[in-house]
Amino acid sequence: NYGNGAAAVKRMPIPIDDIRKVQQLCYQKDDDMRWLIALLSDTGMRLAEAAGLAKEDVFLDSEIPYVRLCERPWRPLKTRSSERDVPLVGAALWAVRRACEAHSGAFLFPRYCSESRCKSDYASNALNKWMRPKVTSGGVIHGLRHSFRDRLRGKECPSDVIDQLGGWQTVGVGQNYGFGYSLAVKYKWILKISLQSFRTP
Repeated sequence: NYGNGAAAVKRMPIPIDDIRKVQQLCYQKDDDMRWLIALLSDTGMRLAEAAGLAKEDVFLDSEIPYVRLCERPWRPLKTRSSERDVPLVGAALWAVRRACEAHSGAFLFPRYCSESRCKSDYASNALNKWMRPKVTSGGVIHGLRHSFRDRLRGKECPSDVIDQLGGWQTVGVGQNYGFGYSLAVKYKWILKISLQSFRTP
């Protein structure tokens, strides 16, 4: 026996059928909390990254719609590799469009973000309370990020592309050279996991 410390809690990915169900419920409910969940479901972003988005971080009129994640006074990023451009597809594209239309201020999710701070803990509690009963094994919001990685793996996406999409630290000195993958390459891969069986209202 090597000690009696408690085992680390493993956050489980959310099954694809549950993600489909949650996205459909988000379309039906169509409010800011559900837009945030839908955005997370098809981008793999950390909750604070998404909740802290300003409208000027959103590029819907470009050839490939995307959001830019960068350091903000109200929301620092976890690591240097967290700075990235994330293409928008499926439920995430719908969610960002709805949030931009709904709010006239500077922030995409003003309920959870202001110039003074990003209230991602508050968001986490509220979103988990809504989502947990709707997914198997009581999955939580952060499980969407784990599922995002698994969904890309399932399409045989290269691991360093996955790392750049999700802002994960990539192992290896060579990964620090060059500018990384283009938005078009990242879009090609993220499009493969968009749940096309859904149609927005």
